[in-house]
Amino acid sequence: MADRDEARYWLALSSIPGLGGETFRRLLSAFGPPQNIFSASTAQLNAVCEAKVARAISAGIEDEALAPSMQWLAEPGNHLLTLADPEYPQTLLQTADPPPLLYVKGRLDLLQQPALAIVGSRRATPQGEKDAEAFAQALSDAGFSIVSGMALGIDAAAHRGGLKGAASTIAVVGTGLDIVYPARNRDLAHQLAQQGAIISEFALGTPSMAQNFPRRNRIISGLARGVLVIEAAVRSGSLITARLAGEQGREVFAIPGSIHSPLAKGCHRLIKQGAKLVESAQDILEELGYSAPLSTGSPVPEQAETAHIEFVRQLGHNPCSIDTMASRTGLTAERVCAILLELEMNGRVASLPGGLYQAIV
Repeated sequence: MADRDEARYWLALSSIPGLGGETFRRLLSAFGPPQNIFSASTAQLNAVCEAKVARAISAGIEDEALAPSMQWLAEPGNHLLTLADPEYPQTLLQTADPPPLLYVKGRLDLLQQPALAIVGSRRATPQGEKDAEAFAQALSDAGFSIVSGMALGIDAAAHRGGLKGAASTIAVVGTGLDIVYPARNRDLAHQLAQQGAIISEFALGTPSMAQNFPRRNRIISGLARGVLVIEAAVRSGSLITARLAGEQGREVFAIPGSIHSPLAKGCHRLIKQGAKLVESAQDILEELGYSAPLSTGSPVPEQAETAHIEFVRQLGHNPCSIDTMASRTGLTAERVCAILLELEMNGRVASLPGGLYQAIV
């Protein structure tokens, strides 16, 4: 993580109008750290970047303009990672367009853990949100930080599941970190800042702009070993993330749905294009080379095992929906979904088409 003096130079360089990531990296390659870039002559800079950018760099640093960012950086839990920092995520560093700077609020350690991205529709169905939360929790318990974009729908559900699991979750946003978008996710953002992490390549004060969200998608996929798409229309932004994942050499997974559902058509298209069809978190773990059964890492207490036996008995061998099981057991639908996923991983419950389940032992 950059110290205060280094951060000043990195922030100043990143604020130069018209300086994109490619030119930023070219300047670093030519001159070394930003301190050296600001010491270079205009003639030297002209050989590497456009004349207007060279003139802006030669004009020097405006500390008054940097004051809000420096003040933000001084607050607990706020960090600035640069391409020169050892804490910069290695998976992202290996992509074609790594952001020169990452603003981070929350836990830096999560950026070094194996990660799995979960994305999907903002207008998700209740079942889609349940699936996203259950998959996220199971994969988090298996050791993967869950990466998503903090949007409504599938993204928010994935973050909630990741927070419930052992490895937590990372939100990649398309605004400055001093802005919560969408505002309805304010409580979730506060929880992420405490227990997970929120990151952005955009400077503080950057508002919600349509063109920024496709750009942030390359970071979502770049941080992860794979991307799981849950409910996506044919023109969904989630398909952009999936495409970027493929270009970055990541695995792409998709959950199928009804042929009559518009929110299944994007997933079906991905599957036709070679994405892995998955029905359980275990499918993803096996594809990524995790041969061991899904586990939370600790033995199941005897009372929990007894409760699971009773749960399987109530489920029975006739196909049954999550809502029906919630009614039978008095548990919430989210808890029923989590138990079903765990039992499915243990080979005691089968998942059937149409969101139905049945006991198989």
